[in-house]
Amino acid sequence: MYEQAHQLRCCGCGARIKAQEASPDFRCPGCGDLYEVEYPGWNDKNDRPNAGALRWLWRDRRFSNEPLDRSGVWRFRELLPILDDFNHAVTLFEGNTPLYSMPRIAKSLGMDALFAKHQGMNPTGSFKDTGMTAALSVARELGFKWVSCASTGNTSAAMAAYAARAGLRSLVLIPQGKIAWGKLSQAMDYGAVTCQLATDFDGCVQVLTRIVREAPIYLLNSVNPFRLEGQKTPALEIAEAMDWNVPDHLIVPGGNLANSSALGKGFSEMRELGLITRIPRISVIQAAGANPLAKSFAESGGALMNPVVAQTRATAIRIGNPASWRKAARVIQESGGWCLDVTEAEIAIAKAEIGAEGLGSEPASAVTLAGLKKLLADGRVKKSESVVLLLTGHTLKDADYTIDFHRGTLLKAEEARGHEQEIKLLEKNAREVDATPAAVLNVLKEIGG
Repeated sequence: MYEQAHQLRCCGCGARIKAQEASPDFRCPGCGDLYEVEYPGWNDKNDRPNAGALRWLWRDRRFSNEPLDRSGVWRFRELLPILDDFNHAVTLFEGNTPLYSMPRIAKSLGMDALFAKHQGMNPTGSFKDTGMTAALSVARELGFKWVSCASTGNTSAAMAAYAARAGLRSLVLIPQGKIAWGKLSQAMDYGAVTCQLATDFDGCVQVLTRIVREAPIYLLNSVNPFRLEGQKTPALEIAEAMDWNVPDHLIVPGGNLANSSALGKGFSEMRELGLITRIPRISVIQAAGANPLAKSFAESGGALMNPVVAQTRATAIRIGNPASWRKAARVIQESGGWCLDVTEAEIAIAKAEIGAEGLGSEPASAVTLAGLKKLLADGRVKKSESVVLLLTGHTLKDADYTIDFHRGTLLKAEEARGHEQEIKLLEKNAREVDATPAAVLNVLKEIGG
């Protein structure tokens, strides 16, 4: 497993081990913290990849028909040398997702430059594909027959798809009744053994942790450090799309908090290798009902975190005890970003506004726009600064949420209080009209078309 190229370092005590020495749950036996992948060779400037040569190489691969070159993860494989043999890589041509401008929202907010990096345009519809191609490829090279995850939806869909592609078996544990049906249907369709447990996501994690200690099943939750190696590649894509500059701010949804950690790692490594000269401020936004890191920053500056009982309709981030909170806190602090939370109404309004741009996203993605509004209001983000919102999932991941919003049945009256006018302007419920041209034209007249 490319032992000379990489090793694992504990984010808590700093202990370093070889990859094959990691415990099945990827926890440090000394302090219980998580690992991250590091590349010792980069400490020697003479052994580092040449930044200019890499830029040209990665651009040229965009025009290649080779499978690995068509992947937006493995196209950057010089920065994730985690396999002995790249023929073991499992790809569905993930990554290379678009960086959209958002002119309507930018105008309404008085901003000069607002963009969305839409990770929902990945093969299974979420950012999890970029991490899954990396970690599942490691599992395949190590010879595992079974892979597993606990999930609120997107992880299970991605893992099941990549496992099926690799010819591996997959086990999914999900919290009963707390997952969007669109996501559950994907795991089923890709052939996963799916178990619904009468607990929440954190309870599923606890059960799965015991399972992987007892059986030869490879864990693919975000505690797996190889997941983050794949999930750091959107940072490279953002920099590449901006001619190897970076935005002033990157705003990321906060669930299990591995994604912000991975993106921060990607930007830091690019700066270390001379690909970019600075890193953006990275801010994490959580739902108010699932906000342990936001509370941590409010109460202790991110030093301590107490789990919460998570409650939010944004199911992808309904996590009360995020495994990667220390990594995320470090990224926020080192980049000069912030962590805050937003209400259910603010999420729903932001999601509808993203949809009105013609982009669409799952509810969890919309916390980024809702959070941006707050950061603008208190002056932490300036209207003249460039901002990228990370959209983590496709709008079809949770179609029921969208339909309920436009029908006016999503929010309770107390949740919508103070936002009624905004919501009314955004609602676009389907109308029942007679099957005649005149009836349809009358609708257009009513709305001023």
